[in-house]
Amino acid sequence: MLVMKFGGTSVGGAEAFAQVAKIVAAARAQDAQVVVVTSAMSGVTNTLIAAARAAAVGQEEAYREARLSLLVKHQVVAGQLVADGVERAALGRLFDERLRSFERLCRSIAVLGELTSRGLDVVSGLGERLAAPLLAAVLRAHGVHAEAVDATEVLVTDGNFGNASPLLAETRAHSQERLLPLLEGGVVPVVTGFIGATVEGIPTTLGRGGSDYSAAILGAVLDANEVQIWTDVDGVLTADPRIVPTARTLPELSYSEAAELSYFGAKVLHPKTILPAIEREIPLRVLNTFNPEHPGTRIVKELSQVGHSIGTVKAITAIKNLTLINVAGKGMMGVPGIAARTFAAVARTGANVLMISQSSSEQSITFVVPQSDSPAVLSSLRHDLGSELQHHWVDAISGRDDIVIVAVVGSEMAGTPGIAARVFGALGDAGINVVAIAQGSSEVNISLVVMQGDADTAVRRIHDAFHLDKLGAAS
Repeated sequence: MLVMKFGGTSVGGAEAFAQVAKIVAAARAQDAQVVVVTSAMSGVTNTLIAAARAAAVGQEEAYREARLSLLVKHQVVAGQLVADGVERAALGRLFDERLRSFERLCRSIAVLGELTSRGLDVVSGLGERLAAPLLAAVLRAHGVHAEAVDATEVLVTDGNFGNASPLLAETRAHSQERLLPLLEGGVVPVVTGFIGATVEGIPTTLGRGGSDYSAAILGAVLDANEVQIWTDVDGVLTADPRIVPTARTLPELSYSEAAELSYFGAKVLHPKTILPAIEREIPLRVLNTFNPEHPGTRIVKELSQVGHSIGTVKAITAIKNLTLINVAGKGMMGVPGIAARTFAAVARTGANVLMISQSSSEQSITFVVPQSDSPAVLSSLRHDLGSELQHHWVDAISGRDDIVIVAVVGSEMAGTPGIAARVFGALGDAGINVVAIAQGSSEVNISLVVMQGDADTAVRRIHDAFHLDKLGAAS
């Protein structure tokens, strides 16, 4: 069994839909059982969310315009690719019905003057609920027996709206009951990505970019042989090609390497995608919808020899628009509980701590959070550590904006002499100051903090230092 997920750019317009249909038809000819997971059409989710947020502040014109523009966007694809007039008319009615439901919901949001997390999940999942029936119809027009399936029927989650987690036992039962009969009957299910539902049937979402995660979850609960993530690049690259023009496609990555890259800013995979694959040891493959002949990147538990062909550093990635928070004071040394209270204060804000570094003298704790979260984090820290500030156990709580984490990723780096020296030598030669450093016990990642103005140069210099332009296949 094969699970194939197609991202927003892969279903961005009529030409892209037609290309997806060809890819699925070719896969179906090779594998008797294929499940397709689709994102919303490119730009649709942003349009829906913007309209709902505008409604919450009383701007009603935005959702009316969104309804009309999205109706046209989907009807254009149907008009070009679905020749059967009866089916095309049925699609048009479905689009109109779901978009009018969206308009009614936005009208209620405008009356209440509030957009709740639960309401936002309903709105933001609509793009997939428009794309799945459209893609199923396009597949049928290309000779592939397909049926749209709403993920609320198969993917069961908790009630954490906006960032729900799957309940795997329930999802396995629902998915096998709903999807296996279709697969056994030669039908390709086209499942909405990104969305699910609670046990009570209330719609949820898995977080932005969650269609990758949806595909991996379905692959795990259906015991698929492989999960393919189809996007608009030739797999996972050694660096962002917009920063490093000589970046190359990596033929193979381990689960741990891919997880580090996705966590530290690589946009090819949703960070949680690796988890279901690890549990069931299912290979993932990242492929290019618009260059399907390219072998892409295979992500597996154990690397083959090709994965170790050159050095141990595989790729460099970066997360921008961050704030470095520093809690410092000579009186911190030997005082129990300051670190625990520091991170308890951060946790209450809901901020994601991306990196932590603590001096061996215990006189400072440094960590990195998204810049958008820093005002709340600093306020919470100053409140919770007020007594320590008053007694001068903590001298200062400060934040430095516009910093970037650069992550150098590769298997078993800590066991290879000279890796860190080459990283910091490359930055020293470029005159780049390293603000903070962290290396995980996993031996897969060295993370360092630089100022935003130095970030692109840092990535390029490290890429050159490890000759990553010679690693893997050409991008």
